[in-house]
Amino acid sequence: MDIQRSILIVALAAVSYMLVLQWNKDYGQPELPAQTASFNQQTQGLPDTSVPAASGTSADVPPAQSASASLPSTQQPAAANGQMIQVKTDVLSLAIDPRGGDVVQLGLTQYPLRQDRPDVPFPLFEHDQQRTYLAQSGLTGTDGPDAAVAGRPLYSSSKTEYQLADGQDQLVVDLSFAHEGVNYIKRFTFHRGLKADCSEKEKAQKKLDCINPNAYQVDVSYLIDNQSAKAWSGSLFAQLKRDASADPSSTTATGVSTYLGAAVWTPEKAYTKVSMKDMDKESFKQSVQGGWVAWLQHYFVTAWVPAKGETHNVMTRKDSQGNYIVGFTGPTLNVAPGAKAETSLTLYAGPKLQKYLGELSPGLELTVDYGPLWFIAQPIFWLLQHIHSLVGNWGWSIILLTMVIKLAFFPLSAASYKSMARMRAVSPKMQAIKEQHGDDRQKMSQAMMELYKKEKINPLGGCLPILVQMPVFLSLYWVLLESVEMRQAPWLGWIIDLSVKDPFFILPIIMGGTMLVQQMLNPTPPDPMQAKVMKLMPVIFTFFFLWFPAGLVLYWVINNCLSITQQWYITRQIEGAAKKA
Repeated sequence: MDIQRSILIVALAAVSYMLVLQWNKDYGQPELPAQTASFNQQTQGLPDTSVPAASGTSADVPPAQSASASLPSTQQPAAANGQMIQVKTDVLSLAIDPRGGDVVQLGLTQYPLRQDRPDVPFPLFEHDQQRTYLAQSGLTGTDGPDAAVAGRPLYSSSKTEYQLADGQDQLVVDLSFAHEGVNYIKRFTFHRGLKADCSEKEKAQKKLDCINPNAYQVDVSYLIDNQSAKAWSGSLFAQLKRDASADPSSTTATGVSTYLGAAVWTPEKAYTKVSMKDMDKESFKQSVQGGWVAWLQHYFVTAWVPAKGETHNVMTRKDSQGNYIVGFTGPTLNVAPGAKAETSLTLYAGPKLQKYLGELSPGLELTVDYGPLWFIAQPIFWLLQHIHSLVGNWGWSIILLTMVIKLAFFPLSAASYKSMARMRAVSPKMQAIKEQHGDDRQKMSQAMMELYKKEKINPLGGCLPILVQMPVFLSLYWVLLESVEMRQAPWLGWIIDLSVKDPFFILPIIMGGTMLVQQMLNPTPPDPMQAKVMKLMPVIFTFFFLWFPAGLVLYWVINNCLSITQQWYITRQIEGAAKKA
């Protein structure tokens, strides 16, 4: 009967495993969304009709800062905005709407949407029927064209397609517009993203040393030539507009999701979240000198960074279509008749690369959100990066980092395992006490305490060292979850992407097995119900970890294996000493 039962259990486990694999094959890999196909068509200069004709109207312009800067009370349809202006660098592929000069589409060519489709860039900015996410900027105020013209100004350009040529470090795209004797140029300056002296392999690995500091920065300047007979007055504004759609870059299916929402810099706090729920309740308004406004999602961030020495009015709002907007309006700029002026800002749109974000603007590196334990997570990430610079593989880097952390906490772990080993050694005496006193819990508790005192056992001795280590383990969890360096990073064999689940669920099964071995080394809980729950824990955690990113599961597997080795050695020592005594 025991053999038949074992065969049935093994057969049931095999069938369950095959069913999960088939489910993962049918539903685990998301289909390429329709808007991605249309994005590819447009960035390659092909016509597409799925993109709305206009990206902005007068309703997109922030509320007037003075009574003279009035805006239309209702949203007016924009005129036909002509063909999109396509721009391509070695790391960006984007589309600019001549109506307002907004960046309405932007793909990251070095970060494919799916690993099996390297030709499809991850779409950061989109403007179609499924998602609205774009970067807007303009000139508002008394004479600003975005306030004076119904809709938004319709810029013209000498070409509709621009591409960064080989050997070229910068690409300048000028958009022109004239109104009432004032000539405007909206100038976009793009930069080469990858260094020429790096090999193709190093570029494919996205090594930080191969990425230029301004790779994902777009400099936006307004050149104002006032040829009219009166003084010109206006203000620069910039904003990020996004709907409430889900985060397309999120890879977790465990209920643990990274932050999706806005963030701003304030003098009081370098990193302040302003979630969509916050915008639903009330608008955020504050006067800030320098700083930045940003929109965060898993792995990627977009941000407008104004001039550091100027004071701007930062604000959030929600428009009538349900889109969430975070942005700022700059100080009033005055241009005398016959004079010229220039105002500029920077758009960052790309991966969360802490080093370059911090160099762009103080506090912007905090958009790599490690949660409340960021002060522990930052040095852990620093160490992980240095290990990777030596071994060149993020999977092996995780393993080595886990070993370093385990070694650092060796004394605490040893104290915990010694306490559990002593508990295991006296478990026969504990069982005898339980049988002696039966249902009299008070006498049983007294006898247990006397036993602990006699054997010099601290019941909490196994818990306290673990509690001390928990902040470090939680910080490492968020480092592995939030770092864009893990995205589509291979380890070995079947693990070709550490940021998504194991395609064959081998690592979660190994993790569950290591938990089972750990339980066998731990003392059996005296409470029968607690003992049953503990037996189910490996099964529950295995199922829970099936959809965890492989990098996180790899960390848990290595950590468990090291814990088993250490615990087995300590338990063997203590039990051997007990037998000799």
